[in-house]
Amino acid sequence: MVIGFIIISGEAILVHRWLPGSRNLKKSVHLCLQGLALACGIFGIWTKFHGIDGVVANFYSLHSWMGLICVSLFGAQWMMGFLSFWHRAEVRMTRVRVLPWHIFLGLYTYGLAVATAETGLLEKLTFLQTRRNVYKSCPESMVVNSLGLGLALLSGFVIFAAVSPKSHVPVNKPKCLSS
Repeated sequence: MVIGFIIISGEAILVHRWLPGSRNLKKSVHLCLQGLALACGIFGIWTKFHGIDGVVANFYSLHSWMGLICVSLFGAQWMMGFLSFWHRAEVRMTRVRVLPWHIFLGLYTYGLAVATAETGLLEKLTFLQTRRNVYKSCPESMVVNSLGLGLALLSGFVIFAAVSPKSHVPVNKPKCLSS
């Protein structure tokens, strides 16, 4: 889930910044990476539901409900992007009006994925500590806390890079040579 929804999806968000090439190439790579991230998320949920407890027993925490909302939003966002990208009959003005909402919902879903991962880490660590399997200052706690801080920093960098204005290098006009 972390690899799909946070790392691959973060790379897909930044495709428009770092990938050289045409706009269609960037959109294709963005769509494919987001599709891969969605597939990872769906696989993660599928594996969780195939446990001994079943579907209903897995929806007891904030983490699970946030995850369900995140996957649903991610899937809807990907489907709308797919249809918009492949259905060229849309009017350009419609695409221009929808783009800010696409960007907002994409970044919101990315932030929700990070928040869901953070609540999952906290939930797992809390379960381990309450069952007395792990002490509060053990190496496992440090690993979980470090991973949580790393995810928070990574998401900050991705969101900052996505919303920061693009820098345009001015093209120098050739000077006229006078005789």
